[in-house]
Amino acid sequence: MSTLTTHDLVNLVRSAFPRFESDRKLAVFVDVPKEPAKDNEPWKVRRAMAAAWAEALNAGREEIPLEGISLIAYPDVGSNNADLPSVGYVVEGPLPNSAAGLPSAGRPIPFDEIFRTFQIILAPTEFSTTAPLKNAGRAYGFRAATMPGFAASMIPALRVDYAEVGRRCRVLKALLDEAEEADVEFIVDGAERHLMTFDLRFRSAHESGGRFPKKGMAGNLPSGETYIVPYEGEKGESSRTFGVLPVQIEREIVRFGVAFNKVTAVDGGGPAAEAERLHLAAEPAYGNMAELGFGVLGDFGLQPVGEILLDEKLGLHVAFGRSDHFGGIVGPSAFSSPAAVIHLDRIYIPAVQPRVSVAAVGLRFPVGRVERIMANGRYSIF
Repeated sequence: MSTLTTHDLVNLVRSAFPRFESDRKLAVFVDVPKEPAKDNEPWKVRRAMAAAWAEALNAGREEIPLEGISLIAYPDVGSNNADLPSVGYVVEGPLPNSAAGLPSAGRPIPFDEIFRTFQIILAPTEFSTTAPLKNAGRAYGFRAATMPGFAASMIPALRVDYAEVGRRCRVLKALLDEAEEADVEFIVDGAERHLMTFDLRFRSAHESGGRFPKKGMAGNLPSGETYIVPYEGEKGESSRTFGVLPVQIEREIVRFGVAFNKVTAVDGGGPAAEAERLHLAAEPAYGNMAELGFGVLGDFGLQPVGEILLDEKLGLHVAFGRSDHFGGIVGPSAFSSPAAVIHLDRIYIPAVQPRVSVAAVGLRFPVGRVERIMANGRYSIF
């Protein structure tokens, strides 16, 4: 199985997490399927990889330096960015194939104790832990790299020039922090045009450049994006996010009508559109415009691998659903159950949505200035 070597992993931790004197312990998180029937081969490979990482890092811990490395397993939470369970398990032997085997495979430890004990967390999980670890990191002060869906095919993304990646992310953050609106023009099948306006007022952008230099930071690795939560209307003034957002789902085009930062209509006659209508009827919070993101790794020659963790870093993306972990107001309580909580990115690059292209992205500033930052799917500011 292709994976990172001990040398690679030591360098990764030292690069991503500049050392604090208080750094003592690192945890590698892995989620184990509650229902064996829902397991899949990439997940099995990832669990084995997580265990191998913990073993390799333990062998190289003095080079980081750290006192201890632990593999912490827990039952899967069923969806991306749902809250973590109350208890995990410190596993020293083989991982079980299902969560039912965790009590006999490891020592139980409450997650609040985990957050107090470990200063650095790597989370190569099936379901994203970004939201709960961002929120917990702010409370407990640990740093975490969330790596949902990580696969060996993503290893080249850990070896790009992150100094330049970070510079581009900072340029985008400065622009998004100043801007009041972002206008995105989409073209479907080379002819049909749709416009979305995203309200950026009252919000600060977040840069994710591959390093976690401050206590309490948590975010994706591989990294390479700047993102912002559109204003959701909580300050008593209506959100100005509106328009039509086209999304290619499988081979079908689904058009989401958006007003006041929420999906208000779904246009499309196929099965994907019907599934989206049913999802929105059951979970209205799924229709929240939760993120406008700008990935920069596409300019470094990287290609999509079929996992959101990397693919969203390649270009423009828009997320539906949970936003509280990014500074918004829509959290788990807005959904019907923990398993229903979702933050789902739609990625606008040709390999992912070949029928939908980004014709232009323009930012509007308070003094009336307009600046185009993307044209024909490519950045025009770097």
